[in-house]
Amino acid sequence: MASRATGMAPSCIGRGLQEIEAIENGGVELSARAHRSRTAGGGRKSSWEEDPGVVPSLQALVESTTRGDPESPLLWTARSQRNLVEGLKAKGHNVSTWTVAKLLKRLGYSLQGNRKCLEGAQHPDRNAQFEHIEETVRQQLEAQEPAISVDTKKKELVGPYKNAGRELHPQGNPEEVNVYDFVDKTLGKAAPYGVYDLSKNQAWVSVGISHDTAEFAVQTIRFWWNEMGQPLYPNATSLLITADGGGSNGYRLRLWKVELQKLVDEIQIPISVCHLPPGTSKWNKIEHRLFSRITQNWRGKPLLTHQVIVDLISATKTKTGLSVRSRLDPRTYLKGRKVSDAQLANVNLVPHDFHGEWNYTIQPSNSYA
Repeated sequence: MASRATGMAPSCIGRGLQEIEAIENGGVELSARAHRSRTAGGGRKSSWEEDPGVVPSLQALVESTTRGDPESPLLWTARSQRNLVEGLKAKGHNVSTWTVAKLLKRLGYSLQGNRKCLEGAQHPDRNAQFEHIEETVRQQLEAQEPAISVDTKKKELVGPYKNAGRELHPQGNPEEVNVYDFVDKTLGKAAPYGVYDLSKNQAWVSVGISHDTAEFAVQTIRFWWNEMGQPLYPNATSLLITADGGGSNGYRLRLWKVELQKLVDEIQIPISVCHLPPGTSKWNKIEHRLFSRITQNWRGKPLLTHQVIVDLISATKTKTGLSVRSRLDPRTYLKGRKVSDAQLANVNLVPHDFHGEWNYTIQPSNSYA
C-alpha cells in the first residue's frame, strides 16, 4: 500500500522501517548509517578523470571537422553524439553518449544551425551607394515628391499546399494539404510584385500568373501610379524608385529601361532610379516593411487560389498604419524579349554623376535638348 502511494520500492520502505525500529530500540548501527554523509572526494570518479586523454581526443575530433581537416574521420558525417562516441572508441576511449554530451557542454559546444551572413565580395562603393540612396530619398521626401521601393516577392505555389507557420484550428483537426509540392499545371505559381510608398506607408501588390519580367514590373508601377500615386501626389514633378540591382528591375536589364521610358512618356514626369549595390537585396525597404508583413499575415494558410492570395495581401495591416491594395494581373508576359541597340538608344536616360549605371533619370522623350 505504501509503495503504491509513494512510488517507492518496497525494499527501500523496508530498510527505512528497519532504521526507525533501530532508533526506537536505542540502536546506533543503523541510525549512524542513516545519517552518514559521503566525505569530500568520495564516490566513483568521473570517466574523464579515470581517462584523462578522452577530453583532448574529443576536442580534436570536433575541431578537426570545423577546420575541414581532410583526415578527420567525421569530416563527411554528422557530428552526432553517436558518431563522436564511435570516433572516441576507435581511439581507445570507452565512453557513453551521456558522457560525450556532458563533455561537449563543458567544452562550450551546442547544437546550432547555419547562419546566413556571408554576402560574397562587397563592391568598394557599397556604403557610398547606400549613403547616396539615403540622401536622394531624403531630398525627394523633403520636396514632398513620391519615392517608392519596388521588388518581387518570391513566387508562391497556388493550391492546397503547406504554408509555413501555424493558425488556430480545433484541436486535432488541422487543415489538410498536399503531401507533395508538385506544381499544379492549371493553377501554377503566383508572382507578387510590390510597390511600397516610403512616405505614406502604403503599398500596391500585383499578383501575376505569368513570368516575372521587366514588363510586368513596370506594369505594376503603372497600376500603382494610376490607382494610388497620382491621387496622392497630384502635383508631382518627379518620381524616385529604389530597386534591387538584379531581377526583373536590374540595372543591366535593357527591357527595364525601355519599359520605364514608355511609362515616363505616359505620365510626363521624369523617373529617377537608384539601385541597391550588388548582393544587398535584403536591405531593400520593401522587404521588411511590406513582404515580411504579408508573410506573417498568411502564415499557416494554404494559398488555394490566386484570389485567396490577393485577399490575404489586401488584408495585411500593421499597428504603424500600413495599408495594402492588391489586384490580380492576368496578363501573359513573355520571357526572353530582346531589346535592340536602336531601342535602347531611344531611351532618354541621363546618368547621375555618381555611379551612373546604378543611378539615373529617364526623361520624357520630348524633352531631348
